[in-house]
Amino acid sequence: MALSMPLLEYIFPVRVYIEDTDGGGIVYYVNYLKFMERARTEFLRHLGFDHYLHAEEDFMFVVRGAEVRYFQPARMDDALTVSAQIQSLGRASLVFRQEVRRGDTVMCSGQIDIACVKRSDLKPRALPERLVELLKSRYGKN
Repeated sequence: MALSMPLLEYIFPVRVYIEDTDGGGIVYYVNYLKFMERARTEFLRHLGFDHYLHAEEDFMFVVRGAEVRYFQPARMDDALTVSAQIQSLGRASLVFRQEVRRGDTVMCSGQIDIACVKRSDLKPRALPERLVELLKSRYGKN
């Protein structure tokens, strides 16, 4: 059921705090992944799907793969924007394209592959039907 999705972009603002930086005042590389996680979560919430409220459905999302490229360092107090775009929708997965920017400058970009698994045994399961319906209606897919 892999569907290619038009790249509707969700933008999430982030301010760099001291806790995000290393000893040199530069954002520690792993923290870009945290920024991306927040943007993906807020994107789904913006669509009307808060996956933290659906614990009774026996599912959770896990990162199955991450490919990230770093271009420029972000620094303490930078105002960044983090984009989240759903690139494709599979039966039990979502692929996001993401960028972290300071103004027009791309600091970091990545492709994050998210799998849906059962909480009970961590085995793959279909994406929640409510999420699939929200995405299809938002993207105009039947």
